[in-house]
Formats: sequence, C-alpha cells, structure tokens
Amino acid sequence: MLLAAIVSPSNAQTGTVKIVVPSAAGGGADILSRLLADQISRTQGATMIVENRPGAGNTIGTEAVSRAAPDGNTVLISTPEFVINPHLRKLSYDPLTSFESVCYLARSPQILVVNSNSSYRTLDDFFKAAREKPGTLTIASAGPASSPHIAIETLRREANVNITYVPYPGSAPAVNALLGGHITSVLASYPNVVGQVKSGQLRALAATSLSRLQQFPDVPTVAESGFKDFEADLWFGTAVPAKTPQQAIAKLSGWFRAALQVPEIRSKLEAQGLFPVGTCGTQFDAFIRKQYEQFGRTIREANIKPR
Repeated sequence: MLLAAIVSPSNAQTGTVKIVVPSAAGGGADILSRLLADQISRTQGATMIVENRPGAGNTIGTEAVSRAAPDGNTVLISTPEFVINPHLRKLSYDPLTSFESVCYLARSPQILVVNSNSSYRTLDDFFKAAREKPGTLTIASAGPASSPHIAIETLRREANVNITYVPYPGSAPAVNALLGGHITSVLASYPNVVGQVKSGQLRALAATSLSRLQQFPDVPTVAESGFKDFEADLWFGTAVPAKTPQQAIAKLSGWFRAALQVPEIRSKLEAQGLFPVGTCGTQFDAFIRKQYEQFGRTIREANIKPR
C-alpha cells in the first residue's frame, strides 16, 4: 500500500491535498494517483492523500470535487468519462466551466486484437471482411457508453463498416470471450491484452495511439492504417474546482510534472501500461475541450445511450 486514503472534513483546512479518484481502487487511475501522491509527499514537503469515491460512472466523485472549496487542496483525477458523462445524463456540474484543468498525467493506448488463429492480419483485412459480410463480424469492449465503445463507434463510422458491437461488463470478460472464440475482436487498453499478445494467444491489428508503441514496434497505429489523425487512448488528468487561484494550480502542476519525470515513477507507470505525458495548463485545457466535442459528436451520431 503506497498511501493511506482516510480523509476527514478538516483536511482542506490543514493544507493537506486530497486527490479524489472517482473510480474503484486497483484501476489505472488509482494506481497512478497513489504513485504520484507518494512521490510528491516524499519530495515536496506536502501531505497528499488519495480518496476513492466510485459510483454512477465516475460522477459521484467528480461532483464532490466540483463542490469543494477552490483552494487547491482538492484535486480530481479526470478520465474520458469526465467529458463523456455530460452528453449522456443530466449533471450538476459542467466539465468545461465547473473545473480548471491542471495536467494531463498519463495515457494508456487501446489495442484492437483478434484471436491468433484468426485469418485477419491487418486492420485492412478486418475491414475488408466486414464489408464483404456486413453485420457478421463482432467487436467487443467494456461498455456500453464507455470510452472504448465510443472509440469503436468512431472507427466504424470512419471506416464505413457494419460490425456488430458486443458490450461486456469489463475488458477481462471480453478478452476471455475472444480467447474462447465467441467473438471476432476486442478493443481493450494495453494492460488488458499485452500479456496475451506477447504470449501469442492474441494478434494485435492496430493501436489507437498516434505513434507506435515501443513495446509493439511492429503493430501499426489506426492512423497509419488509413485513418489520419485517429487517436483514442484512455487518458488520465487532473482538475480542480473552478476559481482555484492560478498560484495554487501552478504549484500543483509543478509537483505533478516533477513526479512524472522521476525515472523510477516512469518505470512503475509504464509497467502498468500507463505512459507519462506531463502536459499542463492551456494545452491540456484545449485537449479537454477537443475531447468533449469529439465524444459528443460520436454519441449523438451513434445514438449512444447511458449504461
């Protein structure tokens, strides 16, 4: 255990910085938060604690941070759900006006995989077969209305193919179904398929990152495969309540950037399939706004409904 996650209402008054993870313990956001909180606590003279507040598709923890005092002592870990949820349900907060962006911490590419005994060796092979046999091929992910599901819908539209989407309660069940030959393909994050790809059980057709992964140098990106600028990595950032002073935001940004530069931290994150980014300020804010628009467009066009 890297850091205790017990929080009292007085923490903000004592100067303790609370990182709120709006998802359950053990996931990528939780691992990332605890590694960075521990590093910052040890090197910056700050007291950083992590609190998991899962539920309602990440909205419970996110709403709690939106109502927190704008003093720099409460930080939200944001993920794609941060900008997906407002398009799917009525919320008490707006990701573009209720928060200030801090830093883009890390990304986790998604990989489109098929069974190793499949005849499809490239994304082009897969889509050609889908056009020849409309509706007969299947593609699964955790979902529905998850960021992988929305990435699938975006790609289906750009490729103009009819592939049947199959939602699973998580990536692990989807991968097991693929290994069992029950579905044609899966789009899952790197950590969920890296072992099976390296062992030869699954074949990777394409990665959703803009550049190839060092770990899979022979796997092309979706963008390289004919879909210019396509990118659908899972991402992890930080945000604070609106009206937080810029001085406090600058201090937090400095802490997070410094922690992400530590070789030991980078190594531990990459081992978990979390690749450090460290983009902060206006550049990350622009990224959030672009993601909000892109997700919203696909949700409307595909008529995606809440889980």
